[in-house]
Amino acid sequence: MTDTEYQDLAEALLRSIELACDRINDATDADLDNQRVGGMITVTFANGSQIIINLQKPLHEVWMAARAGGFHFKHDGERWMDTKQQGEFFSLLSRFASEQAGLPLRFSS
Repeated sequence: MTDTEYQDLAEALLRSIELACDRINDATDADLDNQRVGGMITVTFANGSQIIINLQKPLHEVWMAARAGGFHFKHDGERWMDTKQQGEFFSLLSRFASEQAGLPLRFSS
């Protein structure tokens, strides 16, 4: 993957997260606060916990830090997959966000 391809895919991922936060706030009582600074998004939940997603440009990865731990994702040509075979990015983000919010939340691309 070229740097340009990575950047396009990673930017699309971050934009999807921002849009999903807006959609979730409109449809639920989750009260998510998402802030983006460059290649990093911090999602803060009503209980003060956070999930941080940031781009690792030199590695062509996306990293996510949640209460459940730290995860690294690489694009496999179709999806962002965890490098340790834990699963797909949006599936894991949905699971961790649901755990931290205390209600079911769904993130998608």
